[in-house]
Amino acid sequence: MLLLPPLSLYIHIPWCVQKCPYCDFNSHGQHGELPQQEYIDALLVDLAKDHQYVQGRKLHSIFIGGGTPSLFDASQIQRLLEGVKAQIAFKDNIEITMEANPGTLEHDDFAAYRAAGVTRLSIGVQSFASDKLNLLGRIHDKDEAKVAAKKAQQANYNSFNLDLMHGLPNQSFAEAMHDIETAAALNPPHLSWYQLTIEPNTLFHSKPPQLPDDEALWHIYEQGQQRLAQLGYEQYEISAYAKPGYQCQHNLNYWQFGDYLGIGCGAHGKITLEAEQRIWRTVKIKHPKGYLSAVEHLFDKSEVLNEDRPLEYLMNRLRLMSPIPKLEFEQRTGLHRSVLDKGMLLGEQKGLVVIGDEHWQLTPKGNMFVNELLAQFCD
Repeated sequence: MLLLPPLSLYIHIPWCVQKCPYCDFNSHGQHGELPQQEYIDALLVDLAKDHQYVQGRKLHSIFIGGGTPSLFDASQIQRLLEGVKAQIAFKDNIEITMEANPGTLEHDDFAAYRAAGVTRLSIGVQSFASDKLNLLGRIHDKDEAKVAAKKAQQANYNSFNLDLMHGLPNQSFAEAMHDIETAAALNPPHLSWYQLTIEPNTLFHSKPPQLPDDEALWHIYEQGQQRLAQLGYEQYEISAYAKPGYQCQHNLNYWQFGDYLGIGCGAHGKITLEAEQRIWRTVKIKHPKGYLSAVEHLFDKSEVLNEDRPLEYLMNRLRLMSPIPKLEFEQRTGLHRSVLDKGMLLGEQKGLVVIGDEHWQLTPKGNMFVNELLAQFCD
């Protein structure tokens, strides 16, 4: 039986000061004054059109991503959040995250965003090395990143995240470890630490930089994981580390195959329709001009998940380090656990997973070779 999971909301604000050479997100360089009021109005209309998919639930979490949401004034973010709450009730202690880049705001505004209703910041630091920031096309310097973290602490957010990358162009092991030590010294409750990958349709793809070799990348990853654990950060997801009690609730809902409405340019959504026993994926119009001019139809595309449900669930759930409850699989997909038996048995024979009575659990080898396990479910 397919049951309604928790409901989150993703809000996409697509503008950046400039496009970074590694970024494949739906973002657009800022040219002139941003249409802040017009865009917030459009977001609230978008949400109203999606209200039928709420199905009586309260919002579990909100994530305002981009682009660079901190390019918008705190007053507009407040108007947005008030407009959302007028349409959908919030759960008690709702987590409301907003992405912010150190070089795109006056740091005194952190308090204003907190007063606007944001409870958690995710600050795009990427590195504390000036030469690496230049190579990545970032507009802030290492000192601005440090100041941003300190201002987030002073503004009394419930939590904040620092976003770090490793495997950067010409990055040494010592430089990668220095980034971890510098970030940890700022005492963020949450760290995202992930390897730079070269994605299609990016400047780095057409003009690839010199990256560390595989042996150096593995050494950085292995030692970095150990150091983060020593510093008190528990890895609960492939690229997410948190002090106890500070896991990102919004991302946990994603990886546990929960539901989320997606509003804004190019925003993705995943909705369970309980009465119809189906799951629907949606994508909104990607370009700001098209999105703002749309009157009725804001969808770029939508599709029903049928045969792909088991694989889609696993592609999300296997990002988490925790055991996979068999009951959760049944409730989130509407399928009996036995549909995974063949693939899980093959995975167990390869030493990738342990099969329990009520859970599946990746082995240490399985955590390293998730794609090999997923391949057991691809016919």
